[in-house]
Amino acid sequence: MLRTFFLLLALLAGLGGGQALAADTPPDVLARTTTQDVLAILKQDKDIRNGNMSKVYQLVEAKILPNFDFNRMTQLAVGKHWPRATAKQKQALVTEFRNLLVRTYSTSLTAFTNQTVEFKPMTIKPDDTDVTVRSEIRQPGGQPIPIDYSMYKTAFGWKVYDVSIDGVSLVTNYRASFATTIRQQGIDGLIKTLATQSARGASKPAPRPGS
Repeated sequence: MLRTFFLLLALLAGLGGGQALAADTPPDVLARTTTQDVLAILKQDKDIRNGNMSKVYQLVEAKILPNFDFNRMTQLAVGKHWPRATAKQKQALVTEFRNLLVRTYSTSLTAFTNQTVEFKPMTIKPDDTDVTVRSEIRQPGGQPIPIDYSMYKTAFGWKVYDVSIDGVSLVTNYRASFATTIRQQGIDGLIKTLATQSARGASKPAPRPGS
């Protein structure tokens, strides 16, 4: 699972892009043209490889957050319980869910090694507003890992709202655990649980390459 997490983050970071791309850049072009730059940073930056979490967080904030719709991701993950939440609870849920994902993937990012990325060809119609960008992460001595990005078009460009790793949806996976927590502890209990998990992830030492 650890390998899957840091492989995923490499791709997520790639969607942020090191270049200034237009808001109407097609989603597959956005992913493909920026991933190489980010992978190069991950391989060359000694501070990141040595576990400098401050620098890792800076990379994540710059490359991931602008290209993900965490509001939509959180709403989908909370599912049928979302309308029950107050405006304040919704804001807290989005904040804590985002923090949890950033902490989890930032910690795993330091373990990145020699993976490569291959994006699958896709055709986008002019009126498409919701697409899936398909890719594979290839790693020496291992089977390719399919990574699919669910993206939708906004006024600010294409945004990711879900990621599937080897056929398993990130949003669907969290929805099951969120529902259990809400049934047992309520929405405030879920907020507290997310905050606790995020803090626990931040306190763990960075994994070493190959771990």
